[in-house]
Amino acid sequence: MTYRHPDFKALGLAGIPECRFEPAPKDGTLPDGFMSTTNFPTYVHVGGAWRMPEMPRMDSHLVWEPASQRLLTREFRLVKRGDLVAVATKEDGTEGVLLWDKGFQDEPDETADETFGFMSSEVSREKPVNYEAIFKQFLDNRGAKGRILWVIGPALVHARGREAMEWLIHHGFAHCLFTGNAVGVHDVEAALFGSTLGMKKDGTPEIGGHAYHMRAINEIKKAGSIKALVEAGRVQDGIMHALTVTNTPYVLAGSIRDDGPLPETITDALEAQGAMREHTAQATMVVMVATALHSIATGNMLPTFCLKPDGEYHEITTICVDQTEFLVGKLKDRGTHQAFGVVTNAQDFMRLIQLELMARI
Repeated sequence: MTYRHPDFKALGLAGIPECRFEPAPKDGTLPDGFMSTTNFPTYVHVGGAWRMPEMPRMDSHLVWEPASQRLLTREFRLVKRGDLVAVATKEDGTEGVLLWDKGFQDEPDETADETFGFMSSEVSREKPVNYEAIFKQFLDNRGAKGRILWVIGPALVHARGREAMEWLIHHGFAHCLFTGNAVGVHDVEAALFGSTLGMKKDGTPEIGGHAYHMRAINEIKKAGSIKALVEAGRVQDGIMHALTVTNTPYVLAGSIRDDGPLPETITDALEAQGAMREHTAQATMVVMVATALHSIATGNMLPTFCLKPDGEYHEITTICVDQTEFLVGKLKDRGTHQAFGVVTNAQDFMRLIQLELMARI
């Protein structure tokens, strides 16, 4: 759908005064009356023009740099004393800030007002999934045409979606990957020992396998890094191998539950957030599979729109895959309203995506 910029004259905003900016009183502290950003396109009247801020995301703040004429989106913790912070209580344009939620709005659907109807919930395991539209989005964002960001949990590795993820990385359908320490550990365990958390591919336990993930961590520690283990030829398949040999960036964000952790795992939460932010700002499509915390964290960093290589604004296709409706509902409740839910298990989704895309390229 073609993006429509607001017509400020038609909206009665042609003669509106510019937005007020007040200096931050100290580091990590905002002036009274500050505005918080959303994930919708936002326009600010400043410097003689209506401008869109750089690197938009929700739950942040707008900082104006007069010297460079740049309008920046800054997280609370990154605001410094003296930064000029946007001050506005209204987002209808009358105070120089317009939240524009109609950029991708289609013509009204007259059937949407039907009082009674079956299958009216947004996400349900009983409703059909438009997989053709999903396949098209993958193809439209493949390679240089976009940036597909994956957010995955350990269930993808345990459920044998590992081979499909590996194929997608090698064939241009993954430009970046977010996950936690566990996925890196279990994926390397699978490469070294053929099991994940001691479970073999057929679902049966390996004798003594409960220690295999710790042995995998130790092998990585001995080598110095996952990359070193790959380059030494010890790890020859899997997700971490594919990411390493294709130079695909990834972020392993640590948690209090982590074993090890791996050398590549970022244990400082704020540092991990900053690393993730660099990639969410470039994403044109996001696929979240079987991970509640990482999905919600990523969703909070995402705008609803992006500027693609064709020079046009597009909605960010956001797909959330889980075995239950709960995760998609939780994601939407936290502000990622654009998320499209697919209620199925990780293995089925990953294998279907792989097989269909293999047939189309």
